[in-house]
Amino acid sequence: MPHAPLNLLTDVAGLSVGHATDLTLGSGVTVILFDEAATASGTVLGGAPGGRDVSLLDPSMTVQQVDAFVLSGGSAFGLDAAGGVQSGLRAAGRGFAVGPMRVPIVPQAILMDLLNGGNKDWGLHAPYRDLGYQAFFNAEKGVFPLGTVGAGTGATTANFKGGLGSASAVSSAGHTIAALVAVNAMGSVVVGDGPHFWAAPFEEGDEFGGLGQPGNVSAEDRAMRIKGLRLTATTIGAVVTDCALSKAELHRLSLSAHDGLARAVLPAHLPMDGDTLFSASTAKRPSNGLADLLELCHLATLVMARAIARGVYEAVALPYPDAQPAWRDRWGRSLP
Repeated sequence: MPHAPLNLLTDVAGLSVGHATDLTLGSGVTVILFDEAATASGTVLGGAPGGRDVSLLDPSMTVQQVDAFVLSGGSAFGLDAAGGVQSGLRAAGRGFAVGPMRVPIVPQAILMDLLNGGNKDWGLHAPYRDLGYQAFFNAEKGVFPLGTVGAGTGATTANFKGGLGSASAVSSAGHTIAALVAVNAMGSVVVGDGPHFWAAPFEEGDEFGGLGQPGNVSAEDRAMRIKGLRLTATTIGAVVTDCALSKAELHRLSLSAHDGLARAVLPAHLPMDGDTLFSASTAKRPSNGLADLLELCHLATLVMARAIARGVYEAVALPYPDAQPAWRDRWGRSLP
């Protein structure tokens, strides 16, 4: 299916995206801010996750809607970022009504980027609450940057710099679905030691170089490539659609997005990954029933795989000695 005009999460009506990037720290925060509370769910399939208010996304839990999603670096320290986003939302009068009070609902996932060479000597309090607040106020509709930005700032993979990626698609019924992901995987997004992405079969145009698939994938190409046995990682992100879906349907959509993760990263969902993917509906367009859900699940797989490849393709190395090289450092933006 073709992508929507921007090929970004902001192709979905009813949301904006904001980043806060600190290149000295080597980390950052990304927020997905919904114009109105959005029905949401999500799933965790990695073995070492870190998150905030993730359990309320289970379909059996009472709260149905969220005000924002937060993706952050900083490992467990980064969990402060959602507090900064909550502060902005509360000042705007947003949140779940509890008597006269409003409690903004802001599920968050974090990734491990503490060992990437940045200056983590931040003193008594980690900077992530302020970064979350900054990302909230930076949220805009339309075009936003990819690669070494926001939650993708400090991201790495087994062999190349990770980053923030996004991709969109339009269903046959006209529904838009899109993914946003910070790629910080234990595994690799490329085939063997070459330039080709595991997500190549799903590429639209030349969004991550247009290289296509390698002529042959050998046993050596399929061998495990990971960061190391004593490191943690995590790919975190979200899929969002404008189709009106229930919380249970969105839970299924998030599982399909994990299928895209597993098609773009090899290996995925490891014991030291914390792979977490959220899902949401802005409900700007009505659903026509099961046929729409089936196709959107299919497209969730594709947009997540494409977004992961784009995150690595668009990344640039951090400005430190011995920083992990970016894909483009070795291969350029594309090959002839």
